[in-house]
Amino acid sequence: MVDIEGRQLSTAAAEFLRRYHIRAVCLFRKNLGTESEVKQLTAQLRAVLGPQALIALDQEGGSVVRATFLPQAPSAMALGAAADAALAEQVGAAVARGVRSLGCNWNFAPVLDVNNNPANPVIGDRSFGANPVEVARLAGAWMRGALSERVACCVKHFPGHGDTQVDSHLDLPVVDKSEAELAALELLPFHALCQEAPAVMTAHIVYPQLDAEYPATLSQKILGHLLRGAWRYDGVLITDSLVMKAIYDRYGHQRAGVLALQAGADMVMALGAQQEQLNAIEAIGAALDQGTLSQQQVLRSNARLDALAARFPSTSSDYAPVQLRHDEQLMRDAWARGLTVLGAAIPPQRDQPVRVITQRIVASDGIAEAGLPGARVAALFEGFDVQVQPVQQAFGQSVEGDYATQAAAGATGAKTATAAGSGGDSDIGATHILALRPRGRRCAAALLHPRRSPEHAAAHRQRKPANRLALGPGRALRRQLTR
Repeated sequence: MVDIEGRQLSTAAAEFLRRYHIRAVCLFRKNLGTESEVKQLTAQLRAVLGPQALIALDQEGGSVVRATFLPQAPSAMALGAAADAALAEQVGAAVARGVRSLGCNWNFAPVLDVNNNPANPVIGDRSFGANPVEVARLAGAWMRGALSERVACCVKHFPGHGDTQVDSHLDLPVVDKSEAELAALELLPFHALCQEAPAVMTAHIVYPQLDAEYPATLSQKILGHLLRGAWRYDGVLITDSLVMKAIYDRYGHQRAGVLALQAGADMVMALGAQQEQLNAIEAIGAALDQGTLSQQQVLRSNARLDALAARFPSTSSDYAPVQLRHDEQLMRDAWARGLTVLGAAIPPQRDQPVRVITQRIVASDGIAEAGLPGARVAALFEGFDVQVQPVQQAFGQSVEGDYATQAAAGATGAKTATAAGSGGDSDIGATHILALRPRGRRCAAALLHPRRSPEHAAAHRQRKPANRLALGPGRALRRQLTR
């Protein structure tokens, strides 16, 4: 599997795909324009890749979505908060309907990682929760919904990326647990669902008590002996991207591609520059010629991939307007179901001052999509007596410009006092402070203890907030605040 540049298939890219008999392409935000442009691109890819094309993307929901014009699914964490398997199944089906309408037939979701480590920098809201049984229950329902709409799922990241403090996009994580400990937590959702899952994606993580030498993506002990052998998994096994630093900085495309196939993977995700993709292709070819990679094993992998493409063909379809409206409403309702009040938080009233602390700009990190800028967040509070404050100011850091006043006045017309130079406090006695962290197309929020007077500000800043209100995306947030 490779990626391509641009929103159209260039002549050079088409020739590369044909020449090297590549059958699978992964699409990212850089490839996705309007709905009609995406459909045109997938049609171009089918014409080049052939009838057994595999066209994939990451449409998990929450912050990890590539096609942002489709109905926006809540994050796995929001569905975990709702704890409703029927709802998760409906959301999975709706996501698949949107994906299939574009001509994509493979969605790298759902995530089966257990979110048991608060310091994890890359999973977070992508997980259904900290309880592995609940993760299996809800992710299984989501997957069954998606499969019912004829889109292949790919559960990830085997054997589990939840209990790490390192992002494998940046470095190589290590999870030093025994097999028994892994079986009770990380492995449990994968073991429960692998026989239903058409595909599994590997994790670039070292589990030294399973294999002290290789990360899971390259480990025959983990992929071959455990997943293929002990669990008898016979679906498609694909690596995560080989361009991620956990693998690339240590093995490169050439060595990693061969090691992954030797370990038991069926397909390597050789993303990046075309020369890097070619390096992986040529290294695999050389390994076959030299006999270090089994021809029989590669034929078995091809058969699995043929079966996946036959079961989930790539064909674009119209998204019926009635169905689209239904799915939009479903997603809004699902987001609202995920709203979680912790403690005794009190929703702000329109006649009470509200200070909103948010990030000014939320750029994409290559995994999550770009979040709402502060001015857009401010617009969600139209009609409230609101002050919008950059998070840097809330912690006494300087920012360029009088953003708090500009954003609030420009979006709401509300009378506010600037917090510039105030070390996180201002002259207005806001009775509520709402801290928002936009990510992707939703906001995580914390509603701190109501303040009865400005004099409480210093004490409030020094204590850890015990009263929080977690809120969903913009539309659900607006509706919740205006009830």
